[in-house]
Amino acid sequence: MPSFYEKPLFRYPIYALIGVAAAAILVVFFYSWMLGIACTLLLGLVLYFLKQADLKIKSEMEEYISTLSYRLKKVGEEALMEMPIGIMLINEQYYIEWTNPYLASCFKEGTLIGRTLYDVAEELVPMIKEEAEFETIALNGRNFRVIIKREERLLYFFDVTAQSEIEKQYENERTVLALIYLDNYDEVTQGLDDQTRSSINSGVTSLLNKWANDYGLFLKRVSSERFLAVLNEDILTRIERSKFSILDEVREKTAVQSVSLTLSIGIGAGVQSLQELGDLAQSSLDLALGRGGDQVAIKQQNGKIKFYGGRTNPMEKRTRVRARVISHALKDIVAASDKVIIMGHKNPDMDAIGAAIGILKVAQVNGKEGYIVLDESEANASLQRLIQEVKLNADLWEHFISPETALEAATSNTLLVVVDTHKPSLVMVEKLLDKVDDVVVIDHHRRGEEFIRDPLLVYMEPYASSTAELVTELLEYQPKLLKMTMVEATALLAGIIVDTKSFTLRTGSRTFDAASYLRSKGADTVLVQKFLRENYDSMIQRSRLVQNTQLLPNGMAIAKQSESDPDAYDQVILAQAADALLTMSGVSASFAMGRRDDGSIGISARSLGEVNVQLIMEELEGGGHLTNAATQLSGVTLEEAEEKLKQAISEYLEGGS
Repeated sequence: MPSFYEKPLFRYPIYALIGVAAAAILVVFFYSWMLGIACTLLLGLVLYFLKQADLKIKSEMEEYISTLSYRLKKVGEEALMEMPIGIMLINEQYYIEWTNPYLASCFKEGTLIGRTLYDVAEELVPMIKEEAEFETIALNGRNFRVIIKREERLLYFFDVTAQSEIEKQYENERTVLALIYLDNYDEVTQGLDDQTRSSINSGVTSLLNKWANDYGLFLKRVSSERFLAVLNEDILTRIERSKFSILDEVREKTAVQSVSLTLSIGIGAGVQSLQELGDLAQSSLDLALGRGGDQVAIKQQNGKIKFYGGRTNPMEKRTRVRARVISHALKDIVAASDKVIIMGHKNPDMDAIGAAIGILKVAQVNGKEGYIVLDESEANASLQRLIQEVKLNADLWEHFISPETALEAATSNTLLVVVDTHKPSLVMVEKLLDKVDDVVVIDHHRRGEEFIRDPLLVYMEPYASSTAELVTELLEYQPKLLKMTMVEATALLAGIIVDTKSFTLRTGSRTFDAASYLRSKGADTVLVQKFLRENYDSMIQRSRLVQNTQLLPNGMAIAKQSESDPDAYDQVILAQAADALLTMSGVSASFAMGRRDDGSIGISARSLGEVNVQLIMEELEGGGHLTNAATQLSGVTLEEAEEKLKQAISEYLEGGS
């Protein structure tokens, strides 16, 4: 090791001084040789002491480095063997070649050497194969963060159990807000005497207070029909395990008193801000009510929504006051637009086209041009017959336009009315939603997670039999100069008849009122039957489906297209097959499935009200009504679709969300 005067900062000055001293001694020798010898001895003595000092410094430095190296080596060995960090070396076959004692102690074993990862921690193998850099796993009741060094085949295990417990505690203690609403309180208590109303109030409040005490949440009644609950994630998890049994308790308790009260609960969770929690809770409650009530909707910031309940048929609670208000609001919106474009869903049915014709009439009676978007290639056989009848009426047919024409005709001041659906992915021309600012939604389906963004007006009534029924009621409150042709009235009536299966399903008193109004406007029931006639091929297809039916326990029936059957089945045939199965004794819910033209697997589901087929179809990314729902599955075979359906049915029967 170089001495201090050999370093660049010192080496040359020392040499210079020695050179100067040597030169001076030579001069001294010139004048006095004795004095020169004395100076030479003095210089030698100085050089000797400098050399001794350098050797001492070098020795001390070497000793220091030796001691430091030893200490570092010892610390490294102790860290390797005794620090609370697990270290594991494996070979290419995932056999353990070495571990430090700490890791072995975590497994409560003397040694792990010679064992395979498949036995010790099988979940690590996929991580190594997938080239993950790190992962958190659970081993022997503790959580470890594992860091993988592939080139060295080295794994580090960091115990993060305490951190995980803190995180879990934080998650469990996050605030959750719930809004509880008595769905039909006003309708049920209207006309009751004070004593009976007080008894109902007391009974419901007692049930809710007991429920709150059992789970430890704070509950406060804020109005006659609304409660506010404050809880945390841990309490919410425990309530979810019970599938919100409070819904059934309230319904059954009030049914004993010959009153049918139901609850709807909207829950906001997953965020810190109380304001955001409140917004999520209100949005969840609106969603639960939009789906018919008697259910729970849990909405989180990431957009995920969970539903519980919703297994009963919603009670009709529309009022003519609401229909009149919506009708007048629609009239004002139409008057403020330059034109009205109406569209339904893809593969339109009688209800969508009938409702569209009704809205066209609303536009015309308010002095605005209206157009109905129709792609004739998507029309089924029944709808084709209706279209042929419409074509005979030139004044009506000229208001039907293609999707391409609709996109060209739309302006920033155009009003777009969407009927018989509320999902952007299902509308006939999704691009119209982006081009038009003002959108009105009129639908009778239960509201789903997907919804058209920022509509001006929403008229959604899951209690109605059909969208045609809703539109008919709106027509009744339009200006009195309204005149309907026979074809227009018949199209609306056909929509009601198709969706109610000739007034047998989802039919309320308002349904017959709407049908009566349409009959007074000239609707022809015989013509409706002509529209609904089926051809020979359709009948054969339906018969083949029904013939290949599997009866499951609990009254479930599944009709599946045979693998050897090359035909493509449209949704109408599947729906007819599902309806046919419902006529069989002992069948409470039916499902018909077959291949569609686009290669996907279509499933239609029907029930008589005992089974909520909407919940089953929602598990398969579909939707609909309690008694009438459907879905389409892409990228699966018939067998795979059948397995998915059976799994969804099983989860429903077990009380899944």
